[in-house]
Amino acid sequence: MKSAGLTSPYPTQQTPVFLVQGESDALTPEHRLLVNQAYADFSRMIEYLPEHDQQRVHTAFAFAERAHSGQYRNSGEPYITHPIAVAALCSQWHLDAPALMAALMHDAMEDCGVTRQDIEGLFGDDVAELVDGLTKLEKLEFHSREENQAQSFRKMLLAMAKDVRVILIKLADRTHNMRTLSVAPRNKWGRISRETLEIYAPISNRLGLNATYRELQELSFQHLHPWRYQTLSKAVEKVKSRRRGMADRIQAELEKAFAQRQLKVRLLEREQTLYKVYLQMTSKGLSFAKVSDIFGVQVLCDSVTDCYTGLGVVHQTYRPVPGYFKDYIASPKPNGYQSLHTSLLGPSSVEVEVELRTEMMHVVAETGIAAHWLYQSKGLDRMLADSLNGRWLESMLEIEHSSNDASDFLSDVKVDLHPESVYVFTPKNQIVTLPIGATVVDFAYAIHSNVGDHIAAAQVNGSVVSLRTILKNGDTIEILTSDDARPHPGWLEFVKTGRARSRIRNQLKNADQQETLGLGHKLLSQAMRVAGYADLPETSEFSQAVWQQLAVLHQGKSREQMLQEIGLGRMIASELVTQIGQLLQGMGLKPDALVLSKERLMTSGGAPVVLAVGGADGAPVRYAACCRPLPGDVIVGLLISGKGLEVHRKECSVAARRLKKDTSTAMPVEWSDEPVGDFEAAILLNLRNSKGALAEASAVIAQSEVNILRIDMLEEGRLEAIEIRITVALKDAEHLEQLLKSLRRVRAVQRVERYLAE
Repeated sequence: MKSAGLTSPYPTQQTPVFLVQGESDALTPEHRLLVNQAYADFSRMIEYLPEHDQQRVHTAFAFAERAHSGQYRNSGEPYITHPIAVAALCSQWHLDAPALMAALMHDAMEDCGVTRQDIEGLFGDDVAELVDGLTKLEKLEFHSREENQAQSFRKMLLAMAKDVRVILIKLADRTHNMRTLSVAPRNKWGRISRETLEIYAPISNRLGLNATYRELQELSFQHLHPWRYQTLSKAVEKVKSRRRGMADRIQAELEKAFAQRQLKVRLLEREQTLYKVYLQMTSKGLSFAKVSDIFGVQVLCDSVTDCYTGLGVVHQTYRPVPGYFKDYIASPKPNGYQSLHTSLLGPSSVEVEVELRTEMMHVVAETGIAAHWLYQSKGLDRMLADSLNGRWLESMLEIEHSSNDASDFLSDVKVDLHPESVYVFTPKNQIVTLPIGATVVDFAYAIHSNVGDHIAAAQVNGSVVSLRTILKNGDTIEILTSDDARPHPGWLEFVKTGRARSRIRNQLKNADQQETLGLGHKLLSQAMRVAGYADLPETSEFSQAVWQQLAVLHQGKSREQMLQEIGLGRMIASELVTQIGQLLQGMGLKPDALVLSKERLMTSGGAPVVLAVGGADGAPVRYAACCRPLPGDVIVGLLISGKGLEVHRKECSVAARRLKKDTSTAMPVEWSDEPVGDFEAAILLNLRNSKGALAEASAVIAQSEVNILRIDMLEEGRLEAIEIRITVALKDAEHLEQLLKSLRRVRAVQRVERYLAE
């Protein structure tokens, strides 16, 4: 889009009414009046900006109005009224001029064909970067709407990690869209509301934007469940009218108590949102009559000392409910929220929630990180840097670095959007904040990625614990590391933080790639020897020349990529060796008779060269889930396209069917002389349906030093016997046989055998 007619980013008019040069105003008089009034109101709201910055904002409005010329919202209003409303919401946080300019132009790149270069040329890189961070990825090709959404959030959240103004504008955009959702098609209400509840509301809460958080939840609830919202709204209104007198009495008695102690405070009535009331009813199975947390009182004090003094005053005025006191001043929430929370038994034994905080804490509680712009001159910057999610925002970049898939990235970020936390300590008494349910592994990754990658053991409060141990408030954790330790796939089942999850997934993926590369190298080396060639040294001239020519034959693939494809079964090693042999012979290098004779000697008598698996230095493989081979079983290897080498038991019917279709996929394998680690197996247990039978069998399994990984009830109900499939982890086939013998001695066990899928 060209910017004809805008020769300077700083026009002289105070509140411009933008007209395209050579054209008349396309709006009706009614719409023009509506736009002018909306922008005039906004202009008054930005008087906190210097005159020069106000002029820049006016220019951005002129540009945005022309960009959206001819566009209308579902309500029939000119589309430009939406950017004005978004910018007005941002101005309530006193955001700076570039942020307000970006708010006015936030849809220009997505909907109007405006390029980043257009914006950068007129308004500078800062504004262009903000608008670009807000722009969805509508022009890219995706396999599904979910992937499109994930990519959009990925871009937005990464831009947010670099500049928090992006998410503040985005939250203002979503807030106005939710306010006007009623005029959108009804079939869009559910999707947009769920997206708001899952992503935008938690982000606003995580950033401490409490007012925005409450409004987004309330609007989402209203459009997700309109009937429930209306019913609950009427019920709350009835309660308000009945309890009005009681609420006034409580507030009057508290004001009197504070005045008697000459404590200067400001009391505000806090009303619970309908969505929070609805959550209490559904999560706790309560009827509306049993929900007590509908009204509350906020006590704003002059100092932290007054907050604690005030707590004593309210406890002397009304009896506190045991177990409901929380001190978020000494231990702030991750979003910087600070208050003292207590619950009192008011008149007629009605519970009343009371929150005590300073005026500045109240600002932070309502506006969160936006308080940085609202109160820049009041010494809030340092507290914001320390408390208001700086660490969480930075973690977005780390999760992005570790997550190659946009859906994984969005999933990992969602994990970190929940504010409920536990506070634990390092051995040096440094506080670490983690989500509820976080484990020792989450703590290790919170300290440093390398600590998590190499965690070998841990102590909690001086006692050695399992890595899956869930941490509690006040725990002191010491991590023991080892250079040989590596992340385990099982960790993904219990870690809670997105940072840990993304790092583990990335490390496992890298490890798989290295294993696949190693397998490809072994398979190629074997095929080379069969053809009479020794391995090609990576640094030799022959090697470099050969791989360069192979790259031409294989669409530019590198040596590593071709080895990866061999390891994944997507490329046949012998076929690649045929090409290599032709290239080498063209260079005058023929098969080595000595290598060829040695290879024939080694393979004579029907004893083919085999790969060793299961050992510390064995070939990287996958063990088939259909038959779960164990060391001691006779095994066969199959090269599965896209998966690499897969090991089956020789008697496995699945392997037999695959080999019948294509015998070229067979790969001779054998167990290493010293298998390491645990291997999975499945047992089929026919158990008498009596009390304690399963517990007795589980105890025998535990005594056999076998870990239970999964239990599937194949038959249940009121039968005399039930059939259960148990997946276990053990050392080898002999270990399994010992387990089966032990289980056969259990009285409730009628039959037990190793399970093999058909």
